[in-house]
Amino acid sequence: MATLKVFSTRGKIHSLIRQGLQPLCATQQVRTNYVHVGQKEQELEWSPIMDRAATSVFWNELIKGLGICFAMILKEPATINYPFEKGPLSPRFRGEHALRRYPSGEERCIACKLCEAICPAQAITIEAEPRSDGSRRTTRYDIDMTKCIYCGFCQEACPVDAIVEGPNFEYSTETREELLYNKEKLLSNGDKWEPEIAANLQADYLYR
Repeated sequence: MATLKVFSTRGKIHSLIRQGLQPLCATQQVRTNYVHVGQKEQELEWSPIMDRAATSVFWNELIKGLGICFAMILKEPATINYPFEKGPLSPRFRGEHALRRYPSGEERCIACKLCEAICPAQAITIEAEPRSDGSRRTTRYDIDMTKCIYCGFCQEACPVDAIVEGPNFEYSTETREELLYNKEKLLSNGDKWEPEIAANLQADYLYR
């Protein structure tokens, strides 16, 4: 009996709430006037209308563009006529590899193999043997230029400045085999670029 009383009481409460909300719902008005947010209102002033008309009639944008073009013609060009003109290179530029010699003509490399050990790309292969006077010299010095990443570690590791990266950057080839440098090729590069290489090392010696 107690359960039935509770349910009957709840039903009465719900009916009273509905009766109280019905007048509010009946008096609620339906809105019909909506405002579109972001819609641009029409400009009725004469100044923007005249500006648009002048732009269309007198081609203001075209005249401005032509003025910029003629102004750039009179300025100094930002580019150079490569390959007849070349820009400056830093003394630290890393270009084509070369093996250097002493002024007496003796090759500098002492076959310590530090460059081969430090090369992260494993692009250097060295074979050496002792000479009759007891000094060590290389019998094979190969660099696979297709593997080289031009990090400059070989040049930094060399204790006698034998292997360097010279200023030459124009050594494109038609075949891959031409980029497999041997000792003779590296020595010829050193003989060809020795003045520039020596000047670059002298300019950078304070920072090494």
